Order: sequence, then C-alpha cells, then structure tokens
Amino acid sequence: MTYQEVAARAGNRRAARAVGNIVASNFNKSIPCHRVIRSDGGIGNYNRGGTSVKIKLLKREGALEK
Repeated sequence: MTYQEVAARAGNRRAARAVGNIVASNFNKSIPCHRVIRSDGGIGNYNRGGTSVKIKLLKREGALEK
C-alpha cells in the first residue's frame, strides 16, 4: 500500500505527505509501517533501521522477491 492509498483510506487522498510524517514518527512495533511504500514503487525509508531493514522485512513477508 502506498502513502497516498493510506491517506485516501483515512479520508484525504492529498494527505500522503502527512501519512509519511506519521509513519516516520511511529515506533510502535504492532503497527506494520514498513509495509507502506512510495507511489512511484520506491521503498521509502524506515525509522527502525533504514531502508535495508525495510527491504529485509518485506522480503521475509513475501512482498518483494528474494
């Protein structure tokens, strides 16, 4: 799911940047914020270890090819 899709589901499709800011400040491990990606297909950053950790998690979940 992209940041824009999350924003749309929250009721404001134009709030993708706000979603990014919220996700970036989330440290609650029960919220799978590593699953949110950029609209252009890019991975985006991850506040608990950076992009490499995000990629590893997505591969483990089968969301990316290994």
